[in-house]
Amino acid sequence: MFDRISINPSICHGHACIKGTRIPVHQIVGMLANGDTFESLMKAYPNITKEDIRACLEYASSLTEEQITPIEEVPSGV
Repeated sequence: MFDRISINPSICHGHACIKGTRIPVHQIVGMLANGDTFESLMKAYPNITKEDIRACLEYASSLTEEQITPIEEVPSGV
């Protein structure tokens, strides 16, 4: 699903990174949240592409999807 993202316990303590780098997904997403642009990120990290940055956002987005587990109603008086 995420061919541009890798998770390896031996790299960056197992944090999700852009494949082939030691750049954690959370770092890219955090920098975007703080106002950095794709262009400024690619200037700071010349070995990443727009597709890598988009993959970081897609990965982060997938982590925010709610998973709702139905809970059985507990009878009153229990």
